[in-house]
Amino acid sequence: MILILEDDITPEQKNRILSVLRQGGCIIREISEAGQCVIGATGSAGHDIGYFENLPGVAKVVPISTSFKLVSRQMHPHNTVVKVGDVAVGDERIVVVAGPCAVESREQALTIARAVRRYGAVLFRGGAFKPRTSPYSFQGLGEEGLKILAQVREEVGLPVVTEITSPAQADVMVKYVDVVQVGARNMQNFELLKCVGRLGKPVVLKRGLSATIEEWLMSAEYILSEGNDNVILCERGIRTFEPYTRNTLDLSAIPVIKALTHLPVIIDPSHATGMREKVSPMARAAVAAGADGLMIEVHHDPDHALSDGAQSLYPKQFGRLMRNIYVIAPVVGKQVDFGYLDKASAVDHLKQVGGEGARKAGFLGEMGTFSHKACTQYFGDKVVPVPMGSFREIFESMSQGRTTFGVIPLENSLAGSIHQNYDLLLEYDFTIIGEITLRIIHHLVGLPGARTESVKRVFSHPQGFQQCREFLNRHPDWDLVSTKDTAAAVKAVKEKADPADAAIAGKEAAELYEMEIIEEGIETNPRNFTRFVVIGTQPLENGPRCKSSLVYSAGNRPGALFETLKIFAENGINLVKLESRPIHGKPWEYMFYVDVEADVESDAFQPVLQALEEKTDFLRVLGSY
Repeated sequence: MILILEDDITPEQKNRILSVLRQGGCIIREISEAGQCVIGATGSAGHDIGYFENLPGVAKVVPISTSFKLVSRQMHPHNTVVKVGDVAVGDERIVVVAGPCAVESREQALTIARAVRRYGAVLFRGGAFKPRTSPYSFQGLGEEGLKILAQVREEVGLPVVTEITSPAQADVMVKYVDVVQVGARNMQNFELLKCVGRLGKPVVLKRGLSATIEEWLMSAEYILSEGNDNVILCERGIRTFEPYTRNTLDLSAIPVIKALTHLPVIIDPSHATGMREKVSPMARAAVAAGADGLMIEVHHDPDHALSDGAQSLYPKQFGRLMRNIYVIAPVVGKQVDFGYLDKASAVDHLKQVGGEGARKAGFLGEMGTFSHKACTQYFGDKVVPVPMGSFREIFESMSQGRTTFGVIPLENSLAGSIHQNYDLLLEYDFTIIGEITLRIIHHLVGLPGARTESVKRVFSHPQGFQQCREFLNRHPDWDLVSTKDTAAAVKAVKEKADPADAAIAGKEAAELYEMEIIEEGIETNPRNFTRFVVIGTQPLENGPRCKSSLVYSAGNRPGALFETLKIFAENGINLVKLESRPIHGKPWEYMFYVDVEADVESDAFQPVLQALEEKTDFLRVLGSY
């Protein structure tokens, strides 16, 4: 049951309630929901609901109707984010776990680990204890395999995941690994579930071969009931009558799980399909369906793998898959971050040398704006987002050392470039250290219970109105009120508390201010994306850089621009953007902003850069990222 406490409850009243629950043998979770203090309790407690409703300080008691209590959204409305070192499973970044089915040797594990990290994996998987159908198949290297996994973590920097098959392995798991996996065959091994619940390690719980979703969630309940809330559910296909794949991947489980539980869910298309050529399509589909992550088997020599080589991707195939889901993820509001771990370690280093102020990032507007979302998706929880009143204030705060990073929009796929920020990039001496693209989905947001028919006035940023013009044209009698950003629009509607008011904003702003979405997806064109760049005083990531931004002037003479573009063409360098901006104080002369698919700061690019300098009057590298 869930006990909603009164706002003015005293500490003595609360302690009395907790005491009664503990005496009844209840498992207790304290929750803060929508500004209310809530206690979740599982167990009989020795009293009926009416008894608790009459206790001083209790406003309401809500029974939990599902058989699974601790994993249910009734008990825990907000998504759980499972932390594995610097990796967060269940937030706005897609987490990819990759590696071989089994650890075969130190050389094999390190070779694959380096490859999958290079392509964007953030956790390394490999089996040391292998439950196999045949007793004559390779059963894993045991503790020696765990030692190799620990070496992978030390040398490559990837946290490691492996399967536990017996409670007797608990001590060595604690010693060597970061995440323990309970395999499909052990999903209902209840003594093992209790054991991993007491280990204090994050757990990947795979769905059983013939398990229903409820049975799967009840297995997770065993782990949570032992005090371990860090459970990641993994759908890996269920056994059906269909013989053309090893199992049937139940992608419909993703939205079902998302509705029933707060736990994150990842998908294992390798074991689901059992066929290399089927893995990538199912992985792409899983991301589109809303999965929080993927578990992919990768092997550099799958033809000679000791376990499941037929379903393992080659490293280059894995790289192509990562590029594909990088494109798909923003459509469902998530990101694939190729510099995830390097970025985290770099920001931690800045914290050590610069204190807390070295971990702040400025963005335009209020909490809940799309700029705020871009900031949190890029940095995760590694920086403190700081709202700013203008784009210039973001640059000024960095100049004064109040913030280390800035997150600014450069262009929208429908409305075009934000020219002010191009001018500010030229004016200030900062470096573009990264970029992130968000799909912009606008909603009509109002007070709880409000309806479209009652709306008379709508608040939003002018670009919000522009991007929702077709929807607004159907309501010509509405008054449109401009605000500095979309989150400020939602805030204004809440403060005015008028059912006739509404705002055009994103889902995050609606949730932040506890408002209701009246109409979903009202933007005119669904291909509405905004590209943000992250600026800093120096490059942040240590990983490969595949894109660069330049600005130069070519002089006011025939063929000047052509001569610069010819240099890129002759060297096989792809231009992905070319933007001209007037030079202040020089009428009819222009600066050209260029984005290229190359690392212009690399040694290989220096001859090209030198050729550009000879053909330009001014040249500056804005950043490689």
